[in-house]
Order: sequence, then structure tokens, then C-alpha cells
Amino acid sequence: MRWIQRLRMAMLMLFRRSSETARLDQEMQFHLDQQIAENIAAGMAADQARSAALRTFGNPTLLHDQARSTWSWSWLEKFTRDVRYGARTLVRSPGFAIVAVLVMALGIGATTSLFTIVRAVLLKPLPFHDPNNLVMVYEHFHDNQLGDGFNVVAPGDFRDWRAHTNGYQDMAAWREYGFNLAGEHAELPEVVKAAGGSWNLFPLLGIQMAHGRSFTPEEDQVGANHVVLLTWNIFQRRFAGDASIVGKQVRLDSNPYTVIGVLPASFTYPDSKTQVWVPYAQTLTARQYDAHDNHQSLVIARLKPGVTATSALAQVSALQYQLHLANASKPVAESAVSRPMIDDVVLDIKTPLTVLFCAVGCMLLIACLNVSNLFVARSAARRKEIAVRGALGGTRLTLIRELMTESLLICTAGGVLGLAISALTTRWLATHWDALPRAEVVRMDVPVLAFSMGLVVLTALLAGLLPAISATGKMAFGVLQESSRSVGGSTSRATMRKTLLAVEIALTVILLFSAALLFKSFMHLRTTDLGCVTDRVLTIKYGLPENQYNTREKVVAFHESLLEKVRRLPGVTSAALVSTPPGGGYEGDDVFTIPEHPPAASVLQDDAIYRSADPEYFKVMQIPLISGRVFTDQERLTRDHYLVVSKKLADQYFSSDNPIGRHIRVSWDTPEPENYEIIGVVGDTVYDVAQPIKPTMYFPILSGLPNQVSSATIMVRTAGDPLLVSVPVQKQVAALDPSLPVYDVLTMQQILGKTTASQSFSATLTLAFALLSLLLAAIGLYGVLSYLISQRITEIGIRVALGAQRSQVLRLILLDGLRPVFLGLLIGLAGGAVVGTLIRSILFGTSPYDPVVFAAMIVSLLLTAVAACAIPALRALKIDPMQALRTE
Repeated sequence: MRWIQRLRMAMLMLFRRSSETARLDQEMQFHLDQQIAENIAAGMAADQARSAALRTFGNPTLLHDQARSTWSWSWLEKFTRDVRYGARTLVRSPGFAIVAVLVMALGIGATTSLFTIVRAVLLKPLPFHDPNNLVMVYEHFHDNQLGDGFNVVAPGDFRDWRAHTNGYQDMAAWREYGFNLAGEHAELPEVVKAAGGSWNLFPLLGIQMAHGRSFTPEEDQVGANHVVLLTWNIFQRRFAGDASIVGKQVRLDSNPYTVIGVLPASFTYPDSKTQVWVPYAQTLTARQYDAHDNHQSLVIARLKPGVTATSALAQVSALQYQLHLANASKPVAESAVSRPMIDDVVLDIKTPLTVLFCAVGCMLLIACLNVSNLFVARSAARRKEIAVRGALGGTRLTLIRELMTESLLICTAGGVLGLAISALTTRWLATHWDALPRAEVVRMDVPVLAFSMGLVVLTALLAGLLPAISATGKMAFGVLQESSRSVGGSTSRATMRKTLLAVEIALTVILLFSAALLFKSFMHLRTTDLGCVTDRVLTIKYGLPENQYNTREKVVAFHESLLEKVRRLPGVTSAALVSTPPGGGYEGDDVFTIPEHPPAASVLQDDAIYRSADPEYFKVMQIPLISGRVFTDQERLTRDHYLVVSKKLADQYFSSDNPIGRHIRVSWDTPEPENYEIIGVVGDTVYDVAQPIKPTMYFPILSGLPNQVSSATIMVRTAGDPLLVSVPVQKQVAALDPSLPVYDVLTMQQILGKTTASQSFSATLTLAFALLSLLLAAIGLYGVLSYLISQRITEIGIRVALGAQRSQVLRLILLDGLRPVFLGLLIGLAGGAVVGTLIRSILFGTSPYDPVVFAAMIVSLLLTAVAACAIPALRALKIDPMQALRTE
């Protein structure tokens, strides 16, 4: 128990130092008085008794120090003393302290914010049972034209994998879907994002329902009774968190679905926008459920204990090759590939987030270099103080410790302020970064606070150690003998400041170059020619419930009535229907053959994107007609088997031949392909600004094709601002069917902005960090040059007195200031070329060695550097030679 008593005494000495010291003095005096009394009682005189007592007792001062060292921790006392001394010195230099704290707060705050997001998104395990054994399994086409290497799975392939392989504990499938949720009790109808999951999906992931139960195998059958699971989001938002909703019915696409359970709040897969889950098989037709060429599902598998991912995948690949041979003329993949589920979840964000974290790391390092330069200047001003303290017996280690304590105080204050900045920015980033997965788990917690504390210590070392070593290098007498302008170690200090500045410039160049590449890439996406005219066009999507609009006549009547009403609205110049607008993403594709050139039985058929469009669509979007014609009003309503193809398809498959009048056999979702005559060729349009143009087939949207869906997008071209007709168009939809919700009410410009939102956000953040780093570099350059001029006042005065022209002095100072800039620029350009290569995969239409970006970055940096150098240089021209000489 002695250590407990010692700990108690150490704490008392730390926090109640004065009272405990007084108590120690009183106790020692008591024992001394007792000894003196005993000596007097033995017959000694008072003076002799005191002298004898002191000889017996020992040196009171020494005993006092020994007792204190036993009661307390000397290292902690020294640190406390250093902190008090450092705080006093910083209070005497408020300008320096405020600037240094703000610079470190920006660096630490930004880094902590990005780490919070990186930890939540990339480092935290998925909220599932044993997530490290979960993998995503995909089909793999050896022909790259048929996929990107990781292709979604056909339902028939998934079912065969699960039934005939044993490398996995289990396999489950899911696919995206969507419903119209009917409004009840005065609620408005809405379109909800849905997913269809196989009955074993939630047991596979280890998900327990918050209320109710999950799907059963009997419910996961084509044509089974309709059941639905609610996510926590819609359970709270739409049903007020009332658990009695379980067992009741909701209407999805006008069909009654029985709510059998509610998913927990922690389950937000695949994203927080998914509102309901239905059984996987209920989202498919009977033919789709058995098909091996209908690729639309994602497969999750759990590895068996002791089985590697490679060996489990080998079984699936062997089976998939057999399926490929059995369907040689269809787009059935030859093998399979897999990757960890966490990699799949963060696939689209991992590289941009890594780039951003590296960028903010560079900014933090630049902040440290800036503060380090400030410490060098501060130590130069305190050179004699440090030298005197060394001459009076202070060891170099003691002086370094005291200077490092000042650095730690600066970085600690910056860390506290940085945490406040981080708390504000982290939530903002998580809320506004639409492409960020798992945003709901982004929060500051104990590991984040520990990381921030580690940053404080690391930045204190980076910012303060080198200046502290330099400041204590030339000790005592050498400095004391120097004149006021012959600064101790001034040459070495100037060299150090220039070196630090060159490194700072190099990092800034790398960051600026990376940001400029990302920004130019984003602008390339933003200004991509979609192949049509996007100005003054409004788009509104809706989907007709199949059980309510269960005949072609009802579907056509609704579309025709809506078009007629919209075209009569004031401000509308034209309107048309299309399944998916340009830039609106991938709708789907189908394989086709050209009867005049049938493929061999063992050769995969070609495929092309399909679009269903109204004849007026090409006029509304001003897509050029290259040859032939578009559909007539009569053809748009009949099954005359006509189609229009894009220029890409015509050039790729008909070369120099005239495609008009030629035929294409399209497979659709039918047992036998159907024959279509090409009646026109139109210009190419982009389906995704980040993807190359693909061959496209256009079919009449009201002709009742085998795969015709009742969902559509109405495209409205206006004479003025398209958003002004948004409400009138929606009112026309409500007038025809009050229960029908609309969604994605956007202009074409907004669609393009939404498509590039992720790239825009990443590029903007990186550019912001780069510009902030440039500002820090400019401040550092200004500080260095001001310091150098202050050390050369006498020299400048002598030069002017000897006849030097002001222009010569100006040139001398500017060249001296820009020399580290040029050095840093050269190093930064080499580093920028390396970084450009590393981020090549997230650049679109932009070379990693783009000369325009190089030139723009060099010019902007030099202009900033010249501006930063100009103020101290112009101030130097005003130096009075006589006054400068008198300062010696």
C-alpha cells in the first residue's frame, strides 16, 4: 500500500504545492525544536543546543529537497514548470501565438475531419456478423467489351452456384427495385427506393429484425404472397415508429403488401436511401428467375471456416464455365471473380477519399513547416536570452525541453480549436457528400480523439524540434560577443528558413497540381457534349402501377393525355416521352444479331443500349437526324417493328453500307428474337458522362414492346426557365391520377450536375486545401523575406550609401526571396508528375501530365510568390542609410 500513499503525496504536491510545502516545513521545524529542547534539558546552552541539533538533524534545505523528491515526481514538476514558463513567454508575444495557433488549428482540424470520415468509411468493419468472411461474387467476361471485369449476376447463375458449390457457408442475392408508395391518411404518394433480397440474405448477414420477422423460403417464390420489410428510416419517417404496422398492409404500385418486419437502425445496406425490401423472386418474372443471360443481381457469400476465398471461387468459376458452354450463343460469362464486401461497399469512394486524406496531410505538413519557420524567427529574436541562460548553467537538453514545451502548448491550443472546427466540418461533410457510403456512422469518438492527441504531439515535434536544436546550437559566449546585427548563427538560420520554405513550396506545388488535375477532370465531365441540346429542358419521371394500368390501352391513354395537356401549357414549346434521358445513366441493353451476318454458334452476340422514345423526343432534345427518318405518329402506337439506331451502331456494324432498310434481330425477354427494320440513324448521345459512347437502339415508347415498362420520363422544352413550368406539369399529372407520385423533377443541367456531384465535391475540397496551402506558403514566404531583410538592414544601408540604385536593391531582395521558391517549384514539379500518375484512374479526359495544368500552376505560384515578396522588398527600399548605420 506504500505506492498508494506515495501517489497521494505526489498528487498533493502537484495540485496543493504551497500548503504541502508549508506542512513539510512545519514538521521539520517541529523535529528540530524537539531536538533543541532535549539538548537544553541535558544542560547545553541555547546556542550550543541549536548547533548540536543541526549537526544531528542535518542540512534542513537538503532534507527539504530530499523529502520533496520522495513525495513528488520530479519530471512532472519540471514539466509543470516548463509549461508555466512557456505560457508566460507566449503571452508576452500574442501576435506570434495567435498566428501559430490558428495555422495549427486549421491543419489539425482538417486532418481530424478527414480521419473521422476515413475511419468510419474505410477502416470500420461492416455492421454484420463476422464481416471479414463476407465476399461479393461477380461474373467475369473474358471479352472486356461485355463488362468491366466485375459483372452483375444472372438469377439462374446464382441459383446454380448456391445449389452446386460448397466452398461457401451460404450465398444470397439482391437487386435494386422501386415502388410507388400510396398515400394514406392525407399523406402524399411517393416513389420509394426498394431492393429485392433472397430469403436467406438477412440470416447470412446476421441481421436481427427490430420488429417482426424476416422472409421465409416460401415467400421468396415467383407469384408468392406479397410481403415487405421496412427499413428503420421509413418506419420512423412514414409510420412514426409505430410497431403495430407489423401485420398491416401498405400499397406498393397499388398492390397490397403485408408488413412482416422492420429492419434495425444500424442496417443501411446498400445505402440509407433504400426504404423497403421485398423477396428477391417477387421482383422477377418466371423466365427472368431461371435466365442465365439476364444480368441484374448482386451476390453476397460467406466463406466456410478454413476455406480460402481463392479455393471457394475456383468451384464457382468451374461451374460458371460449364454454364457458359451450355449457353454459348448468349451473353453468359466464362468465369467468376470475387472481392471482400467492404471493398465493394467503398469501391467508388476509396480512391477519392484516399487522395483527399493525402491532400489534407500535405496541408498539415505545410502548416507545421510554417509554424517551424515562425519558431526559427522567434528563436533568432531570443538568441541572447537563450545564450545567457546557457551561460548561467542551463544544459542544452533543458533549453531544448523548454522550447519544445512552447511548441507543445501552441499545438495543444491548435488541437483544441481544431477539434471544434472538426466537429462542425465533419457533420457537414457527411451530410453534403452524397457519394459517401455509411455516412450515418461518421461521428467523433474516442479513437478520433486519440488520433487528434497524437496529431498534437506529432505536430509539436515537427514544428518545434528542428528550431529548438538550431536555437541552442551556438551557446553563450559566441552569441554574447556578437553585435546586434551580426546575428548568432544568422547564416545557418537563414539557410534553415530557406530550406523549410523550399520544402513547403514543393508540397504546395504537388497539392496544387493534383487539385488542378481533379478540377480540370471535373470540368471536362461537366462540359461533356451529350450529343443534344440541354438548355431549357425539364425532366419529370413517373411510373404507372402495373396492376392499375394493366392493359396497353390504359398506359397509352395516360401518356397521350399527359402529353396533350403539357404541350398546351404556356411557355412549353415541345414535349415528349423517353425511358431514360441523355446522361441519365444505364437503363439496360439487349443482344442482337444482323440476319445478313449471323454469328457462329460459339460466338457471343453483340449488344447495344436500348431506349424507348416518342417521335417528338429527337426534336425536343435536338438530336440530329443523320439519315432516314424517325417514327411516325402511327408507328409510335403500333407493333410494326421499326427502330432507329445511333451513329455509333451504324458505323460499327454496317461500316460503309447504308443501314436504312436493314434488319436487326433483338432477343428481348422472349423465347424467340424479334426482327426490326432500321428506318433512321441519329446522332450519338451519352448515357453516362464518365463512360464512352455505346451503340444505342431506339424503339417507339408506346408500341407495347415485350420489355416495355410503364415508367417514363417526360421531357419538356420551354421558351424560358424550365423550372417555371415544373409545378404546372406536376399538376397535370395529379389531374390525371392523384395517387401517382412523380420524382426526379430536374432540368437537364441539374441531371448533369447530379451525375458529376461526387467528382465536383472531391475536386472542390482538394482545391480548397490546395488554395489554403498556397496561402500558408505565401505567408511563410512573406515571413522569411521580412526576417532576412531585418538581418540585412545595415548591408542595405551601406549599399545605398555607396551608390546602389533602388532597382538594384529591389532585384537583389526579390532574387534572394524567390530562390527557395524556384527550388521548391522544381522539386514539386517532379513530385506532381508522380502524383498525377497515381491518380490517373480518377481522371476523366485529362492527362496526368497536362501541360496546361503545369503552366497554370507555375504561373499562379510565381504570381503569389512575387506578391508575397513585394511588400517586404518595397519596405526595404524606404530604409534610410544613415539610420541603418546608426543601428550598429
